[in-house]
Amino acid sequence: MKMNPLGRTGLTVSELCLGTMTFGTQTPEADGHAQMNVALAAGINIVDTAEMYPVNPISAETTGRTEEIIGTWNAANPGRRGEYILATKHSGAGLGHIRDGAPITPESIPGTIEASLTRLQTDYIDLYQFHWPNRGSYMFRQNWTYDPSAQNRDETLANMEACLEALQVQVDKGNIRHFGLSNESAWGTAQWLRIAETHGWPRVASVQNEYSLLCRLYDTDMAELSINEDVGLLSFSPLATGLLTGKYQDGAVPDGSRLAVAKVVSGSSDLGGRMTDRVLPAAQAYLDIAKRHGIDPVHMALAWCRMRPFMASAIFGATHMVQLDHALESVNVVLSDEVLREIDTAHRAHPMPY
Repeated sequence: MKMNPLGRTGLTVSELCLGTMTFGTQTPEADGHAQMNVALAAGINIVDTAEMYPVNPISAETTGRTEEIIGTWNAANPGRRGEYILATKHSGAGLGHIRDGAPITPESIPGTIEASLTRLQTDYIDLYQFHWPNRGSYMFRQNWTYDPSAQNRDETLANMEACLEALQVQVDKGNIRHFGLSNESAWGTAQWLRIAETHGWPRVASVQNEYSLLCRLYDTDMAELSINEDVGLLSFSPLATGLLTGKYQDGAVPDGSRLAVAKVVSGSSDLGGRMTDRVLPAAQAYLDIAKRHGIDPVHMALAWCRMRPFMASAIFGATHMVQLDHALESVNVVLSDEVLREIDTAHRAHPMPY
């Protein structure tokens, strides 16, 4: 397993990261523990979660359950906590069943961290991330109508400064070690970096944004920032919620899949806005490339993410152990220049299909 720097922290992270957002809904506790064991044995050294998990579906009743499952693994494996980098997140404004939808503030940070530490049954969090900006984000298909003109710059910067100061207190206490962002923009990340440098407070180590063959918003301004400021990408949904596996082609909805679960819960689903009239033809273009070159499509999608110059780690989730084992095999795949050229051609033909 190739290791990459985690910003300027001095830590290195494996090129694949175990995502855990299904632990507690689609993935039972025992299976979650088994995934932890297999992932660590395979060389993965970073596990990502969040206080709001699990998802599929998101509910008030299950909030925090994923952290609890990781916590019971920690409790059952004393002495192994130091084997992996534990990343979790502080939810932000708008999620009504967590702190009544309140934004991230210096007042919310201490209690939220303590609650995560309790659920995780650990003394420290290696990478503490803000799940999305208080001012909003262009992620999750909001890029199509994104309008930052209502933002209040002074309020945003004042909140950033106060939150970084509060995080420094948590670092000093030993509760957290490093700071990361999620669903952030180039401007926002640059401001966090500037304020941290000015005051000597926690520096952004990474940004966790969606990134895959079907979602390449990161490729321009954020890529430049990543390279020049040593802020690596932790990419989520590198398989585009399963679209790049081919399992949804021709209208298929496999039992137990994310789409199938959503249909049971809500009666319909568009995979968070991803299921558009252009996405299946786009996915097929990449499936065809994989087939022409004799590469498994899952392995191709993960290998492509791993090979990007700004990548710290690609976060993938597995509902079942067989999916985990299959994804882990992708580290043996290196894409040829010919495959990469065909991927670029497909991207030009199918830009931003959702």
